[in-house]
Amino acid sequence: MIRSALIQSALPGVQPGASGTRRADALPTPAAAQAGAALAFENVTCTFSHASGKQCYTAVDNASLSVAPGEFVSVVGPTGCGKSTLLNMAAGLLFPSSGRVLSFGREVTDINRHATYLFQGEALMPWRRAIENISAGLQFANVSRAEAGQRAELWLARVGLAGHGHKFPYQMSGGMRKRVALAQALILDPPLILMDEPFSALDIQTRQLMESELLALWQADRKSVLFITHDLDEAIALSDRVVVLSAGPGTRPIAEFPIDLPRPREVSEIRNSERFVALHTQIWDVLRDEVLKGYEQSKR
Repeated sequence: MIRSALIQSALPGVQPGASGTRRADALPTPAAAQAGAALAFENVTCTFSHASGKQCYTAVDNASLSVAPGEFVSVVGPTGCGKSTLLNMAAGLLFPSSGRVLSFGREVTDINRHATYLFQGEALMPWRRAIENISAGLQFANVSRAEAGQRAELWLARVGLAGHGHKFPYQMSGGMRKRVALAQALILDPPLILMDEPFSALDIQTRQLMESELLALWQADRKSVLFITHDLDEAIALSDRVVVLSAGPGTRPIAEFPIDLPRPREVSEIRNSERFVALHTQIWDVLRDEVLKGYEQSKR
């Protein structure tokens, strides 16, 4: 439950078309992708085995992907294709069977100290008040209780929760808890943020508010973000680039789409623009086939 507070952590080549889309055979080489990258997967394969050692399932196969400093990258793909496996390798919670994961030029061989991780599920400590949850990571890093509390108060205000620091998680709405989780992660000032469908459990109105809140915080500090989502609208609204994964097993990036929508963005409004609709159509044309493959495989 305290992992989000504790983790301080190229695609393989046709020239881009008019839309800017790049398919798998036109994407940067791993060496080009990792140069100066905040995060780089270099020909990564991740295979899960039985306790006996017998090979069982290859979740990710020879995948290469990068995130530049200050870039917001979203990854979309069919359910169960291996998106979270990629994120866990980026965090240093899993390690590739082959290939390498690098963060700011260093291979990830332990918990990624450059990164913080926002999980899909609840990551707050129910016995701590909001202010105590936010300051927890600093205290674990040996920051004095007084300084941690002062910085947590500032972050409460930044996420719109000034005056709510005394509340326990059970006393807060889902949106308020997500704001606390954001503050809990960002107070550590990580250069890399890993997000695994953090808003998926929220209602649509609260979700859009949280997306806008995230963009405002990101715009202020320009951290590198790798964002996992099933929601294509969300991916386009938030990102600089959207990467599409193939259906599993053995997922890999098959296309990427630069998102040329102007910033700053208001996510509830940008969805109505003609360019947003055009990007959605282009990406869905690729993603739809993989979703159908994944669905057929799930019935076997």
